[in-house]
Amino acid sequence: MYSKNFVRAAKGLAAVVALGGVFAVGTMVGAANLEKPKSVIHVITFMWADGVTPAKKAEVFAATEKMARATPGLRRLWTKGLKVQGPKPEYSNNAIVMEFESQDAFNKYAGTPAHKEWYSVWVPARGESRTHDITNE
Repeated sequence: MYSKNFVRAAKGLAAVVALGGVFAVGTMVGAANLEKPKSVIHVITFMWADGVTPAKKAEVFAATEKMARATPGLRRLWTKGLKVQGPKPEYSNNAIVMEFESQDAFNKYAGTPAHKEWYSVWVPARGESRTHDITNE
């Protein structure tokens, strides 16, 4: 009745149409699930001070994690930038990002003992930095 090539082509076309339908449904579901959280994102982009060694950088990141774990309301921490644009090439992929559960938690963080201890390690190692604080509130 139908040639083998026709049947094979029809099956291939049916598979492409089915996959296209799955993709379209997935896209619609994803768009419907868009979240606009009320958390606060604190982004620090920076360049290292001249002469900062790899060991000092590791110390800064360890101190950053210690501070994050000791700070009430600080939920998430990122320390590896993938693509960071800065005013100078030295900013290349240097970022620390923190997510706070609320603006109140963010406002309290700068006065904590953990933050003050972190600053004693962080400030001497940074050459220059920019901060960006972001929320949906």
